[in-house]
Amino acid sequence: MIVAAVVCPHPPLLLRELSGAEDAVPELRAACHDALASALAVGPDAVVVVGGADLAREWDPSLPVDVHPFGTPAAPHVTGLPLSLGVASRLLDEAGWTGPLHLHTLPWDVDPETVTDLAGQVRAVEGRVLLLVMGDGSARRGAKAPGYLDERAFTFDDEVGRALERGDAAALAGLDRGLAAELMVLGRSAFTMLGEVVEASGRAPEARVLYRDDPYGVMYTVTLWSLEQL
Repeated sequence: MIVAAVVCPHPPLLLRELSGAEDAVPELRAACHDALASALAVGPDAVVVVGGADLAREWDPSLPVDVHPFGTPAAPHVTGLPLSLGVASRLLDEAGWTGPLHLHTLPWDVDPETVTDLAGQVRAVEGRVLLLVMGDGSARRGAKAPGYLDERAFTFDDEVGRALERGDAAALAGLDRGLAAELMVLGRSAFTMLGEVVEASGRAPEARVLYRDDPYGVMYTVTLWSLEQL
């Protein structure tokens, strides 16, 4: 049973060693920590993480975080977790989680059938489950954004933001797959999966947005959905 869900973005700068002497994203990091602390306070039996990558698969939680591709030439190259899961693993370590951990990825442009299949797997995990969803919004929110500027990004991100703020699982489950791909919404598949899982539970979450901003032309949102009283 899903007792809480947390949504966090996965910029490489959340890996502390990549931001130098001064933390580049202190407010975002604090929001992620606060959301996870609140969710873990309900005493989950297991944590399930879903993030984006090139393949739909389950990952070994003992794999390391590979920071080599993100500007640290001194770091050894290792076969490790994809970025979304690597950031999630680090955040959970910092939160003190040592219990059972299930790591899954979905392709950025995954088909609906694969999303539904993973949603069923998540719902089948035994015990009280915290679902940690790793996903960025559009990366096309400015001239210096990774995907340059696309005015449609603002409307799309506002739609996602309202769904997260209101605990609207149906709206997340129905996000436009094609438009999300055009807008470089790397969290679309994970957001959709969250919507399907919560919608199938028949419970209306109590939602709280802890952070929403686009400091690098990419929309980052941190949200806590409580499916029981915290």
